[in-house]
Amino acid sequence: MNYRNSPIEKITFNKNSFYIKRDDLLHKNFSGNKARKFYYFLQKDLENIKKVVSHGSAQSNAMYSLSVLAKIKGLQFDYYVDHIASFLKQNPTGNYKYALENGMNIYESQIPKSFDEETLFIKEGGALKEAQYGLEILANEIIVWAKENNIENLKVFLPSGTGTTALYLQKYLPFEVLTCACVGDEEYLRKQFFQLEDSNHPTILKRTKKYHFGKLYKEFYEIYLELLSQTKIEFDLLYDCLGIKIFEEYISKYNKTTNNYLYIHQGGVLGNESMLQRYENKYKA
Repeated sequence: MNYRNSPIEKITFNKNSFYIKRDDLLHKNFSGNKARKFYYFLQKDLENIKKVVSHGSAQSNAMYSLSVLAKIKGLQFDYYVDHIASFLKQNPTGNYKYALENGMNIYESQIPKSFDEETLFIKEGGALKEAQYGLEILANEIIVWAKENNIENLKVFLPSGTGTTALYLQKYLPFEVLTCACVGDEEYLRKQFFQLEDSNHPTILKRTKKYHFGKLYKEFYEIYLELLSQTKIEFDLLYDCLGIKIFEEYISKYNKTTNNYLYIHQGGVLGNESMLQRYENKYKA
């Protein structure tokens, strides 16, 4: 699989101009931050591994990316979830549908307590030290771009789930990395950082309002539509819409001419297929 440097564009949204790293364009089937996190395993010789096992939600971006990885490597892929909605079972869509098409075996049960040597276990969301391999490559791409374009005082922003991507970018970048918590609160995100690294943590921007991950918010749907209209780029409904909101609030507090901002588009738009159905059912008008 060709794994190329993703492009960086300059866009304007609501009169705020910033750069965007298009990791959503890395590869048709293996893109975004999950491609970066799992790149180590894509490159590694897994001849002694027969099965990949992971867990999380039934519409996880990581689930789909791992199904692609397993298919490329010719491995069995077992995925464990707490629950699959009956409607989703009867009407497969989004990441769930495409992961199944890639040969995923999905189980509504607890994860096995132990695995044999022929099984590769991937923690939920790809929160693992091996992720730094691909994220160091991403950091180097940003460093080279900034140098070639004489970009100074750069601030890099991306929304976080487990925070793994933001954490390792901060480890390898000479620029400040900003992020916000999308799953859980700021304290949850801080704990996720410490599970992987004791230092070099990114700056967490506080949310002005509490949001529950996966819940439908009309303002997110409106941000999604505005982003699509103004930039012609599709963003993720679960992470990007909250991320862009927090990002805009941050930019508005500072002199826009003193800093250059780079937003990392981490992909995940395949999951919009199911999210859009939910939003359109709730906000048909």
